[in-house]
Amino acid sequence: MSDCIFCKIINREIESKIIYEDDYVVAFPDINPQAPVHLLIVPKAHIDSPLDIDERNKELVGHVYVIAKKLAKQYEIDSKGYRIVSNCGDDGGQTVHHIHFHLLGGRFMTWPPG
Repeated sequence: MSDCIFCKIINREIESKIIYEDDYVVAFPDINPQAPVHLLIVPKAHIDSPLDIDERNKELVGHVYVIAKKLAKQYEIDSKGYRIVSNCGDDGGQTVHHIHFHLLGGRFMTWPPG
């Protein structure tokens, strides 16, 4: 999608500090961190929201969780715990309509989140 900020980051049209990349996802720091570690894991395939996960792309979500586990270990938040969040729709707090997963850690997470 030509106007999607995450697609532009993936295509290197917008500079970002990519900390992980493979054939399916990229990961980079959130520009407005809500925890000491706040990374975004973004599928390279443009999928608007969690509502668009289906049989064709369901394995991608599992891959995201495998990568989140690797990044949590790399950033040393795996032993105490972390949170993975994917917002869905406007009321769910989704501000970029390209599915993405927030990996947050490095502090105690309260509930409810917001």
